[in-house]
Amino acid sequence: MTEASEAAQADRTLKARHRAMWAQGDYPSVVSHVIPDLGARLVRECGVRQGDRVLDVAAGSGNAAIPAALAGADVVASDLTPELLEIGRHLAAVRGARLEWREADAEALPFADGEFDIVMSCVGVMFAPHHRPAAEEMLRVCRSGGTIGLVNWTPEGFVGRMFAAMKPFAPPSPPGVQPPPLWGDEEHVHELLGDAVTDVDARRETVRVDRFGEPSGFREFFKACYGPTIAVYRAVAGDADRVAALDAALDALAAEHTVDGVMEWEYLLLTAHRRG
Repeated sequence: MTEASEAAQADRTLKARHRAMWAQGDYPSVVSHVIPDLGARLVRECGVRQGDRVLDVAAGSGNAAIPAALAGADVVASDLTPELLEIGRHLAAVRGARLEWREADAEALPFADGEFDIVMSCVGVMFAPHHRPAAEEMLRVCRSGGTIGLVNWTPEGFVGRMFAAMKPFAPPSPPGVQPPPLWGDEEHVHELLGDAVTDVDARRETVRVDRFGEPSGFREFFKACYGPTIAVYRAVAGDADRVAALDAALDALAAEHTVDGVMEWEYLLLTAHRRG
């Protein structure tokens, strides 16, 4: 096997693992019960209008794609995980939204250059394992003058710190795989987009989370529903001490961020225009 074919096989294996990770648990419940308005926030910031051609990258079950369609846009929701797309189809039908659902790798999008007026991602593309190819693909399929819109969890915010807390319990990442919360670092995103964009507007905001009364409530919900958390618990399932230590780490983090039953999860909201 040649070096190129070995690299291609390694990438297929990695993407299959990512697909399986997001298919387990119940990520749509995380969206609907924990961050239900975050996608709509991105849609408003991108200025989605009637007739816009919109691509939602790593759309999951459509937390941004469905609001964009309801705003009158011509929307394609793309994601690596077909199980999430199927749930999205059902949710869209319930809400009366019409859009296209496409299985696609964020690092190799099956769309033409400049095909979309708006290319966005709401806590989705940040989980593509290789950041630069994903950023380059978002830029490639956005037309000149079009809008790039991103919502990503910050490294310093609750979700970024949750990934840091889980890291000592997780298997090592393959070479070249970058931490998802880096997409929430403004300097990192500026470096990824480079001079391909203008009019960059980046700000840190928070989403209010009042779903969990106690830290253990957060931990148990994410152990049951959130693919990355489920994967880490499975990695230590045979070691009771490690499971207890992971429980304690997540409980301590949740307690630190909870005031009167409410958490504030920080994210980076960034919009820019594709340079002509």
